[in-house]
Amino acid sequence: MKRKYDLIYQELVEKIEHEEWEAGQLLPSENELKDQYQTSRETIRKALNLLSQNGYIQKVRGKGSVIIGRNKFDFPVSGLVSFKELAVKIDQDVKTIVHDLNLLKADEFLQSQLHVTKHEKVWHVIRAREFSGERVILDKDFLIESKVPDLTTDICQDSIYAYLENELDLTISFAKKEITVEEPTEEDYQLLDLEGFNNIVVIKNYVYLDDATLFQYTESRHRPDRFRFVDFARRHH
Repeated sequence: MKRKYDLIYQELVEKIEHEEWEAGQLLPSENELKDQYQTSRETIRKALNLLSQNGYIQKVRGKGSVIIGRNKFDFPVSGLVSFKELAVKIDQDVKTIVHDLNLLKADEFLQSQLHVTKHEKVWHVIRAREFSGERVILDKDFLIESKVPDLTTDICQDSIYAYLENELDLTISFAKKEITVEEPTEEDYQLLDLEGFNNIVVIKNYVYLDDATLFQYTESRHRPDRFRFVDFARRHH
């Protein structure tokens, strides 16, 4: 059973996402919310803290809680979320464009990234992700053929992870991630809508199966204005 502050948090989130309050507008005060929900001020503060932690409000001293514009999408850093799973949560028209699907011999770069020999083959997939007509993510995936013996354009356009888990019965377990901010490459400019942008956020993923086998290396290249990269951290004492 959910605690009362969780229920209040969820109800406030729904109101914010349905734009009952506009960006920059103040939420009702703690006292008003306390009376509205017939609960304690401490319960209201816990709900407001959750809103703040998840990027819905900014607490301003002397004013109250201000609604933050939601033009950026929360992209979880610590989790392993496919684009299809992310798209379900986003109220936008989304589209995947497959630019390349090839089976290649591992060159020196891929040998280094995936710990394979030059005799092994690797799937190379390049996909642009489009949000409401704007191409804002470029995903470059490299998957070891011995673990993923077959890939098609239809699979890549839908969800590679759904195929791996539901059809190949693989268990994707964990990933090591690196996040950098870089200058866009010529390929980025060709495949993304980057006019006016001089930087791009690059998330490199080294993805492992449940037996701790590395099977995928990915570069996910994001236009910086559309995403908020989020994580949850707890201080241990």
